Amino acid sequence: MLNNFETIPAQERIIVALDCDVDTAFDLADRLQGKATWLKVGMTLYYAQGPAIVYALKERGFKVFLDLKFHDIPHQVRGAAASAVRNGADMLTMHAQGGIDMMQAAREGCCEAAASFGLTEPILLGITVLTSMDQSTLEAAGIVRPLPKQVEALADQAQRAGLSGVVASPREARALRSLLGPDACIVTPGVRPAGSSLDDQSRVATPAQAFEDGASHLVIGRPITQAEDPARAFDIIVKGLHA
Repeated sequence: MLNNFETIPAQERIIVALDCDVDTAFDLADRLQGKATWLKVGMTLYYAQGPAIVYALKERGFKVFLDLKFHDIPHQVRGAAASAVRNGADMLTMHAQGGIDMMQAAREGCCEAAASFGLTEPILLGITVLTSMDQSTLEAAGIVRPLPKQVEALADQAQRAGLSGVVASPREARALRSLLGPDACIVTPGVRPAGSSLDDQSRVATPAQAFEDGASHLVIGRPITQAEDPARAFDIIVKGLHA
Protein backbone atom coordinates (compact mmCIF):
# COMPACT_ATOMS: atom_id res chain seq x y z
CA MET A 1 0.00 0.00 0.00
CA LEU A 2 1.27 3.46 -0.92
CA ASN A 3 1.46 6.11 1.78
CA ASN A 4 0.71 9.81 1.60
CA PHE A 5 4.23 10.78 2.66
CA GLU A 6 5.86 9.63 -0.56
CA THR A 7 5.47 13.08 -2.16
CA ILE A 8 7.46 14.75 0.65
CA PRO A 9 11.20 15.21 -0.11
CA ALA A 10 13.38 12.56 1.54
CA GLN A 11 15.42 15.11 3.51
CA GLU A 12 12.21 16.25 5.23
CA ARG A 13 11.45 12.68 6.32
CA ILE A 14 14.78 12.00 8.04
CA ILE A 15 14.94 12.75 11.76
CA VAL A 16 18.47 13.17 13.10
CA ALA A 17 18.78 11.85 16.65
CA LEU A 18 20.74 14.12 18.98
CA ASP A 19 21.50 11.54 21.68
CA CYS A 20 24.47 13.51 23.01
CA ASP A 21 25.53 16.37 25.28
CA VAL A 22 24.35 19.92 24.65
CA ASP A 23 27.60 21.27 23.13
CA THR A 24 27.67 18.44 20.62
CA ALA A 25 23.96 18.92 19.91
CA PHE A 26 24.42 22.59 19.06
CA ASP A 27 27.46 21.83 16.91
CA LEU A 28 25.47 19.20 15.00
CA ALA A 29 22.49 21.52 14.63
CA ASP A 30 24.71 24.25 13.19
CA ARG A 31 26.30 21.81 10.74
CA LEU A 32 22.91 20.47 9.63
CA GLN A 33 21.15 23.82 9.16
CA GLY A 34 19.77 24.09 5.65
CA LYS A 35 19.84 20.31 5.25
CA ALA A 36 17.88 18.50 7.95
CA THR A 37 14.32 19.50 8.84
CA TRP A 38 13.86 17.36 11.96
CA LEU A 39 16.02 16.84 15.05
CA LYS A 40 15.21 14.35 17.80
CA VAL A 41 15.68 15.30 21.44
CA GLY A 42 15.61 12.23 23.67
CA MET A 43 15.97 11.63 27.38
CA THR A 44 19.75 12.16 27.53
CA LEU A 45 19.62 15.70 26.17
CA TYR A 46 16.25 16.76 27.59
CA TYR A 47 16.95 15.66 31.14
CA ALA A 48 20.22 17.62 31.04
CA GLN A 49 18.81 20.81 29.51
CA GLY A 50 15.04 20.78 29.95
CA PRO A 51 12.68 22.84 27.75
CA ALA A 52 15.48 25.26 26.85
CA ILE A 53 16.92 22.78 24.35
CA VAL A 54 13.62 22.66 22.47
CA TYR A 55 13.45 26.47 22.32
CA ALA A 56 17.03 26.71 21.10
CA LEU A 57 16.57 24.21 18.28
CA LYS A 58 13.30 25.80 17.22
CA GLU A 59 15.04 29.17 17.05
CA ARG A 60 17.53 27.60 14.64
CA GLY A 61 14.63 26.67 12.36
CA PHE A 62 14.30 22.96 13.09
CA LYS A 63 11.24 20.88 13.87
CA VAL A 64 11.72 19.03 17.15
CA PHE A 65 10.80 15.41 17.81
CA LEU A 66 10.63 15.26 21.60
CA ASP A 67 11.09 11.56 22.30
CA LEU A 68 10.37 11.19 26.02
CA LYS A 69 8.25 8.03 25.75
CA PHE A 70 5.56 9.02 28.24
CA HIS A 71 4.26 6.09 30.31
CA ASP A 72 2.27 6.90 33.44
CA ILE A 73 -1.28 7.31 34.68
CA PRO A 74 -3.52 9.29 32.29
CA HIS A 75 -3.58 12.42 34.46
CA GLN A 76 0.22 12.69 34.51
CA VAL A 77 0.60 12.01 30.81
CA ARG A 78 -2.07 14.55 29.94
CA GLY A 79 -0.16 17.24 31.83
CA ALA A 80 3.20 16.19 30.40
CA ALA A 81 1.87 16.30 26.85
CA ALA A 82 0.35 19.75 27.39
CA SER A 83 3.67 21.03 28.77
CA ALA A 84 5.56 19.61 25.80
CA VAL A 85 3.24 21.40 23.39
CA ARG A 86 3.74 24.71 25.22
CA ASN A 87 7.49 24.15 24.94
CA GLY A 88 7.23 23.85 21.15
CA ALA A 89 7.51 20.11 20.48
CA ASP A 90 6.38 19.15 16.96
CA MET A 91 6.30 15.39 17.58
CA LEU A 92 5.82 13.42 20.81
CA THR A 93 6.00 9.78 21.89
CA MET A 94 4.34 7.63 24.51
CA HIS A 95 4.39 3.88 25.17
CA ALA A 96 1.29 2.34 23.64
CA GLN A 97 1.62 -0.28 26.38
CA GLY A 98 0.22 2.40 28.70
CA GLY A 99 -3.24 1.79 27.28
CA ILE A 100 -5.92 3.61 25.32
CA ASP A 101 -7.02 5.83 28.21
CA MET A 102 -3.47 7.09 28.70
CA MET A 103 -2.99 7.79 25.01
CA GLN A 104 -6.32 9.58 24.76
CA ALA A 105 -5.36 11.71 27.76
CA ALA A 106 -2.14 12.71 25.98
CA ARG A 107 -4.10 13.70 22.91
CA GLU A 108 -6.54 15.75 24.97
CA GLY A 109 -3.68 17.55 26.73
CA CYS A 110 -2.06 18.37 23.40
CA CYS A 111 -5.28 19.63 21.85
CA GLU A 112 -6.10 21.87 24.80
CA ALA A 113 -2.59 23.34 25.02
CA ALA A 114 -2.41 23.97 21.27
CA ALA A 115 -5.78 25.71 21.31
CA SER A 116 -4.88 27.82 24.36
CA PHE A 117 -1.57 29.05 22.93
CA GLY A 118 -2.47 29.21 19.24
CA LEU A 119 -0.05 26.42 18.34
CA THR A 120 -0.18 23.60 15.82
CA GLU A 121 -1.00 20.24 17.37
CA PRO A 122 2.03 17.94 17.33
CA ILE A 123 2.32 14.53 15.73
CA LEU A 124 1.53 11.98 18.45
CA LEU A 125 3.13 8.57 18.26
CA GLY A 126 2.66 5.35 20.19
CA ILE A 127 5.81 3.34 20.86
CA THR A 128 5.15 -0.32 19.99
CA VAL A 129 8.20 -2.53 20.69
CA LEU A 130 11.62 -0.94 21.07
CA THR A 131 14.06 -1.75 18.27
CA SER A 132 16.59 -3.02 20.82
CA MET A 133 14.17 -5.80 21.83
CA ASP A 134 13.69 -9.23 20.29
CA GLN A 135 11.40 -12.18 20.98
CA SER A 136 13.45 -13.46 23.90
CA THR A 137 13.36 -10.01 25.53
CA LEU A 138 9.58 -9.94 25.28
CA GLU A 139 9.24 -13.42 26.70
CA ALA A 140 11.50 -12.54 29.63
CA ALA A 141 9.04 -9.72 30.40
CA GLY A 142 6.13 -12.17 30.36
CA ILE A 143 4.80 -11.30 26.88
CA VAL A 144 4.19 -14.54 25.01
CA ARG A 145 2.58 -13.06 21.88
CA PRO A 146 4.92 -13.21 18.84
CA LEU A 147 6.77 -9.92 18.44
CA PRO A 148 5.14 -8.89 15.13
CA LYS A 149 1.69 -9.54 16.59
CA GLN A 150 2.56 -7.54 19.70
CA VAL A 151 3.58 -4.61 17.49
CA GLU A 152 0.34 -4.82 15.51
CA ALA A 153 -1.82 -5.07 18.64
CA LEU A 154 -0.24 -1.98 20.17
CA ALA A 155 -0.45 -0.09 16.86
CA ASP A 156 -4.15 -0.86 16.67
CA GLN A 157 -4.64 0.55 20.17
CA ALA A 158 -2.71 3.70 19.26
CA GLN A 159 -4.92 4.23 16.23
CA ARG A 160 -8.09 3.66 18.26
CA ALA A 161 -6.84 6.23 20.78
CA GLY A 162 -6.62 8.80 17.99
CA LEU A 163 -2.84 9.10 17.74
CA SER A 164 -1.14 10.18 14.52
CA GLY A 165 0.77 6.93 14.22
CA VAL A 166 3.40 4.73 15.78
CA VAL A 167 7.07 4.10 16.29
CA ALA A 168 8.20 0.63 15.25
CA SER A 169 11.16 -1.14 13.73
CA PRO A 170 11.47 -0.94 9.93
CA ARG A 171 10.89 -4.67 9.79
CA GLU A 172 7.28 -4.12 10.83
CA ALA A 173 6.69 -1.09 8.57
CA ARG A 174 5.08 -2.98 5.69
CA ALA A 175 2.54 -4.76 7.88
CA LEU A 176 1.79 -1.57 9.78
CA ARG A 177 1.21 0.45 6.60
CA SER A 178 -1.35 -2.14 5.55
CA LEU A 179 -2.95 -2.14 9.01
CA LEU A 180 -3.01 1.63 9.66
CA GLY A 181 -3.61 2.98 6.15
CA PRO A 182 -1.90 5.64 4.01
CA ASP A 183 -2.33 8.58 6.40
CA ALA A 184 -0.64 7.14 9.49
CA CYS A 185 2.82 8.26 10.55
CA ILE A 186 5.11 5.26 10.84
CA VAL A 187 8.39 6.42 12.34
CA THR A 188 11.19 3.89 12.23
CA PRO A 189 14.37 3.96 14.32
CA GLY A 190 16.87 1.17 13.80
CA VAL A 191 17.73 2.50 10.34
CA ARG A 192 21.31 1.88 9.27
CA PRO A 193 22.91 2.63 5.88
CA ALA A 194 24.55 -0.43 4.35
CA GLY A 195 27.84 -1.20 6.08
CA SER A 196 27.05 0.73 9.27
CA SER A 197 27.46 -0.73 12.76
CA LEU A 198 24.27 -2.11 14.31
CA ASP A 199 25.26 -0.64 17.71
CA ASP A 200 22.51 -1.63 20.21
CA GLN A 201 19.79 -2.22 17.62
CA SER A 202 18.34 -5.68 16.94
CA ARG A 203 15.75 -5.13 14.19
CA VAL A 204 17.17 -2.87 11.48
CA ALA A 205 16.92 -1.99 7.79
CA THR A 206 18.55 0.38 5.32
CA PRO A 207 16.91 3.78 4.72
CA ALA A 208 15.76 2.82 1.22
CA GLN A 209 14.22 -0.42 2.43
CA ALA A 210 12.42 1.31 5.30
CA PHE A 211 10.84 3.85 2.93
CA GLU A 212 9.93 1.15 0.44
CA ASP A 213 8.20 -0.81 3.18
CA GLY A 214 6.02 2.13 4.21
CA ALA A 215 7.86 4.24 6.79
CA SER A 216 6.83 7.89 6.83
CA HIS A 217 9.94 9.07 8.72
CA LEU A 218 13.33 7.57 9.55
CA VAL A 219 15.22 8.21 12.78
CA ILE A 220 18.95 8.09 12.11
CA GLY A 221 21.50 8.90 14.79
CA ARG A 222 25.06 7.64 14.94
CA PRO A 223 25.60 7.08 11.17
CA ILE A 224 25.15 10.88 10.85
CA THR A 225 26.08 12.33 14.24
CA GLN A 226 29.31 10.34 14.65
CA ALA A 227 30.44 10.83 11.06
CA GLU A 228 33.53 12.97 10.44
CA ASP A 229 31.32 15.28 8.36
CA PRO A 230 27.69 14.95 9.55
CA ALA A 231 26.32 17.19 6.79
CA ARG A 232 28.00 15.09 4.11
CA ALA A 233 26.76 11.87 5.76
CA PHE A 234 23.23 13.30 5.71
CA ASP A 235 23.55 14.23 2.03
CA ILE A 236 24.83 10.77 1.12
CA ILE A 237 21.85 9.13 2.79
CA VAL A 238 19.44 11.48 1.00
CA LYS A 239 21.15 10.87 -2.33
CA GLY A 240 20.86 7.12 -1.80
CA LEU A 241 17.13 7.48 -1.28
CA HIS A 242 16.77 9.24 -4.64
CA ALA A 243 18.92 6.70 -6.51
